[in-house]
Amino acid sequence: MARNLCLSCQRPVKACICAFFCEINNEIPVLVLQHPSEVKQSKGTVALLQHSLNFCQVIVGENFTEHTGLNEILTQHQVLLLYPGEQAVDVSLVASFFTQKGKIIEKQKPPLLIMLDGTWKKTYRMFMLSKNLHSLSQVCLPDFLANNGQYLIRKVAKNNALSSLEAVCYALALLEGELTENGITKKRAVATKPSINCGRYQPLLDQFSQFNQFQLAFIKASLDENKKAWFCN
Repeated sequence: MARNLCLSCQRPVKACICAFFCEINNEIPVLVLQHPSEVKQSKGTVALLQHSLNFCQVIVGENFTEHTGLNEILTQHQVLLLYPGEQAVDVSLVASFFTQKGKIIEKQKPPLLIMLDGTWKKTYRMFMLSKNLHSLSQVCLPDFLANNGQYLIRKVAKNNALSSLEAVCYALALLEGELTENGITKKRAVATKPSINCGRYQPLLDQFSQFNQFQLAFIKASLDENKKAWFCN
């Protein structure tokens, strides 16, 4: 019997995540290159991100070398690839080249932030296969943000790993001058965990926290159901 799906988020009605969407007008558009295995991943955060950001596109695949649409996009934009490779630089160090006082600096080509969505192993494979990504400018988040992950619902390979939603929100907040610590724009990493406010992206991060709790409730209910069935048997 087919399950009733929400027409907006395409999830079962009882697992609908539409309540966690919030409209945000991002200055710098986002392109997510998503591994096929992530498309129907209930714990994934890209759906929440895509339905909340006004300028967010998702392309599904693994090897994008010959992807005509992506290659056309790459020629039309100044691209920053959010990927912690050996050549990556702190995104806060390049922010001033793209925006001033939260407004995009007029240049020949508009900026674009690209994010790879998948497990660490899968995103590495995506990057290695996709030759057209190798020449892009790589950026990474400063430690005070990279270690500020709140992704509670999914087992990850690294401690404090960020979800795709968190990584994109933090990067955009830095690039657009939205991120502050105690009211002061954050310029560098610190050893202690700061109190962070991401400006226009904070409501989405707050919704993400609620999304975590929503998913955890489903996990708990499933475990309770399995435990009940085991005792009954």
